[in-house]
Amino acid sequence: MMNTASRQQVLPVAAAVVSVVLWASAFVAIRSAGDAYSPGALALGRLLSGALALGAICVVRRVGWPPRSAWRGIVLSGVLWFGFYMVVLNWGEREVDAGTAALVVNVGPLLIALLGARLLGDPMPPRLLAGMAVSFAGAVTVGVSMSAGGGGASLLGVVLCLLAAVAYAGGVVAQKPALGEASALQVTAFGCAVGAVVCLPFAGQLVSEAARAPASATLDMVYLGVFPTALAFTTWAYALARTTASRMGATTYAVPALVVLMSWLVLGEVPGLLTLAGGALCLAGVAVSRSRARRRTRTVRTARTAVAKVAAPPRSEGASEAGSAR
Repeated sequence: MMNTASRQQVLPVAAAVVSVVLWASAFVAIRSAGDAYSPGALALGRLLSGALALGAICVVRRVGWPPRSAWRGIVLSGVLWFGFYMVVLNWGEREVDAGTAALVVNVGPLLIALLGARLLGDPMPPRLLAGMAVSFAGAVTVGVSMSAGGGGASLLGVVLCLLAAVAYAGGVVAQKPALGEASALQVTAFGCAVGAVVCLPFAGQLVSEAARAPASATLDMVYLGVFPTALAFTTWAYALARTTASRMGATTYAVPALVVLMSWLVLGEVPGLLTLAGGALCLAGVAVSRSRARRRTRTVRTARTAVAKVAAPPRSEGASEAGSAR
């Protein structure tokens, strides 16, 4: 059986994997639901579905209100990440091709690292920086390969995706302190509710578009709310509470590679060699950023032992002979 120490190491990684996989699936679902729902209506429907699912869980588990000290981070993450981010990302994906959107939004993890170091005091180890550099190169490769001949990108779309990246980074950094005061479920549930309130001005669009939308698009919207929002944001918060914002941000670089794979399996979009190479770089960078310098620790211990032996005063031959004579 897995001991407590091993479980504490494995569970956050497993939670991060669940979040990344579900967020990758969201890109496929957004493309399907986006044909029937406008950006604001889709964001509101997704957040309402997620808030209902999370609210039901809170009632069953008898989860109370978060402490007052956590509300600042919850409100900021709810406004920036749950609300503003989802609207501008949905809007931006209508103005640019998928490759350009993925490329611009992947500025987010870099912003998280910078903001985390500045505001939260997150360390910036060389392996994290190297892994993020490799992953960003992979994201650029995926973006360029998917954008080739894909209709180009408008300035408005690029600006919207950049705003989404900034909102995503700000939301993650704001959420981190709140997780020290409240549980992952509380932070996610109430943050999702705040995001839904922010998107309420789109309620009229949601009602009118839902009346004529096909059932498949509505199911995609509900899926987005229950799984990539309610479940994935909760597992993300659980993992974020147990590591740094910078390291968690680097983990999301696996999303472009998974989007390529899911588009291939679900939508029948066969990726080219350049796209596959970019996806491999994304995954390799994540592996580097999540690794730890164990060999260096062992080397330091070995060196300290050797220094101790050298520093020990040697016994002279005369002293040894005297001791033998006695």
